[in-house]
Amino acid sequence: MEAFDTYQTPLSSRYASKEMAHLFSPSNRFFTWRKLWLNLAIAEKELGLPISDEAILQMKDNLHLTPEQFDVAAAEEKKRRHDVMAHVYTFGTVAPAAARIIHLGATSCYVTDNADLIFLRDGLDYLIRSLYVLISRLSGFASKYRDLPTLGFTHFQPAQLTTVGKRATLWIQELLWDLRNIKRAREDLGFRGVKGTTGTQASFLALFDGDHEKVESLDKRVTQLSGFDYAYPVTSQTYSRKIDIDVLAPLASLGATAHKIATDIRLLANLKEIEEPFESTQIGSSAMAYKRNPMRSERVCSLSRHLMVLHQNALMTASVQWFERTLDDSANRRITLPEAFLTADIVLSTLQNISEGLVVYPRVIARRISQELPFMATENIIMALVKAGGDRQEAHEKIRVLSHEAAHQVKQLGLENDLIERVKRDPYFDPIKDQLDSLLDPKSFVGRAPEQVERFLREWVDPVLGDDIGREVIKGAGKVELSV
Repeated sequence: MEAFDTYQTPLSSRYASKEMAHLFSPSNRFFTWRKLWLNLAIAEKELGLPISDEAILQMKDNLHLTPEQFDVAAAEEKKRRHDVMAHVYTFGTVAPAAARIIHLGATSCYVTDNADLIFLRDGLDYLIRSLYVLISRLSGFASKYRDLPTLGFTHFQPAQLTTVGKRATLWIQELLWDLRNIKRAREDLGFRGVKGTTGTQASFLALFDGDHEKVESLDKRVTQLSGFDYAYPVTSQTYSRKIDIDVLAPLASLGATAHKIATDIRLLANLKEIEEPFESTQIGSSAMAYKRNPMRSERVCSLSRHLMVLHQNALMTASVQWFERTLDDSANRRITLPEAFLTADIVLSTLQNISEGLVVYPRVIARRISQELPFMATENIIMALVKAGGDRQEAHEKIRVLSHEAAHQVKQLGLENDLIERVKRDPYFDPIKDQLDSLLDPKSFVGRAPEQVERFLREWVDPVLGDDIGREVIKGAGKVELSV
């Protein structure tokens, strides 16, 4: 019952994947700290510092914390008011041979900042994999409905026809850009490394008796052991908080993409043309039992707004870091960084769930087209009459009068659009009446939309999904099941 007596963020308790929730968990955080201390000790030993094999072995054997060790660390932090030193002490209780050399030469940011960079790296890798799968799912949807005509909207007013698949390619294109941007952030990400209290490496220079080459070798070796290609060449006590800006910017941009996609789906659900998945036992409203609310898409919009504004925290934090560091970044970043990744994870998994169960209603779509197409077809009718020997201006006036009469039926009387019936009854249009069916075929109004879909998928999407990461991820990806 204790878990129900204290606040828990719904990001982890309701929505996020187990993988992303674990990445930012206390268990993984302090495991990573211990791994970083181990990496430092290994490198220092390799470069000649007197660290025993037993110390290294004990550290390797005790990387994971037990519940009892969490209690020890909590008690020590309450006494010392310093989380890193509390965990240095706790690690030493289970690795006594290493107690005297744990954290040797390091400052707190050696573990806190380097661990954060590891979490950013692994979190970006996870989001990249999720994006591959989402793009794959939506690409299948776009291909399936590449030639299904649907009414286009500008200003949310009826416009020329497009296709259901073509509309989906607009979503996919933005997701491809998000994938590109997140990959760039991932590729640019470096390691803080071993830089000391103000970034000068003075403590390590003292440890190695003024040997600059050994200090540089230490930095490179720890960076390598921690899985990074390079360390930032210069830092203060922390890595520059501008890195957080660079990482959260593409996540915020992803939030904008997701909000647009989910909003389109919500509007289409209102039109009853396309709906998100809706289980047989799902309840849409506690009062109105008939309702099928687009709650998944609404959740995406809600969380996407949160994701977009989190970037502001990174901008503001980076701008107020004084000289070599101030601690007013710490509490903010403890909240901002995990929330950004958890929120992005939830947005992507929810969109994937939606994309795997989208329901299209072709007859509803066709009915809406039939209500608007007669007006759109008037130009084709005029051109057909002229080809049959008619006068363009005269035909235009005939169509104008009949169009206004039909519009009166629709707007003032609430009746169906009967423009075509009026055309069929008017002897003036006898020369082309046998062409009306072809002139009113919705597929003749979608332009190159089907061909655009096929070319876009072939030339822009398939090469991305067909790279090494894409093939591996998509092959092993299952469907997303939401817990709530």
